[in-house]
Amino acid sequence: MKKLVLIIAATMLCGSLLHAQDLASATEAYNNGITANEAGNVEMALQSFNEALAIAQALGDEGAEIVSGCKSSIPILQFSLAKKAVNEADYDSAVKGLKETIAIAEKYGNDDIVAEATGLIPQVLMQKANGFLNAKDFAAAAEAYKEVLAEDAANGMAALRLGAALKGAGDKDGAVEAFKKAAVNGQEKAANKQLSTLFQQEASAKLKEKKYDEAIAAALEANTYQESPKAYQLAGTAASNGGKAKQAIEYFNKYLELAPTAKNATEIAFNIAVNYHKLGDKEKAKEFYQKAVTDPRFGATAQKQLEALK
Repeated sequence: MKKLVLIIAATMLCGSLLHAQDLASATEAYNNGITANEAGNVEMALQSFNEALAIAQALGDEGAEIVSGCKSSIPILQFSLAKKAVNEADYDSAVKGLKETIAIAEKYGNDDIVAEATGLIPQVLMQKANGFLNAKDFAAAAEAYKEVLAEDAANGMAALRLGAALKGAGDKDGAVEAFKKAAVNGQEKAANKQLSTLFQQEASAKLKEKKYDEAIAAALEANTYQESPKAYQLAGTAASNGGKAKQAIEYFNKYLELAPTAKNATEIAFNIAVNYHKLGDKEKAKEFYQKAVTDPRFGATAQKQLEALK
């Protein structure tokens, strides 16, 4: 970016003194913009270039060089201010500045800056949202992630974190919807893990409320996203407590298939034995009571039941 030198005498040959004075003013403003920019005063530089542009555009061909220089510099400076706001974590000002940058760059034909600034907006909004989520301000985080998705609907990470924010805010249905959106936008493994955990938590809550059918349904829903021994244990416990012995046996057996060496495997075996006992299947009951005799909590009871079933 170089300063312009105005030769007044030559200019006066092309028009009136007033016209020459306008060109002198445009040149001075343009050069002031360069000086301010070199000194790191971006705001002053931007103001000077806009002033120079307004004057030079009215001069026609005589002002063409100044107009071209201003249109080249203004989007760059505007973008610089927006990025400064990003670095200062002033995210709202940054997004506003980026949108202004895009509008100016489109007007002056700088496609590279349009593309770069457009791509930066979701990143800035993401930083803003992440800050709220880290601070456990779930409501604010959810709104911020929605802003990200408004700019970039296929942002799977934003959808995943929106789900986490909504879950934290107690909006289970909203969280499920967000996690499902994340799953179809590149975050399937993480989203399915979150969905499985969410429905396991619901199953646990329903079990405590003695809503056994709802607990079973939630546990089985959890397994549609990611199969889990814990979900089968929850389903088995709910079925057993709800008087559904056959279902309880099925779910507890699935638990043991997935976690045969689990610390509570003998406890699960005891629960299976109890449900076989309820069904009148003494042989199966004895088989699983035998597996439970070493259990620290239920071993003694299992031994007594074995003796009673001889």
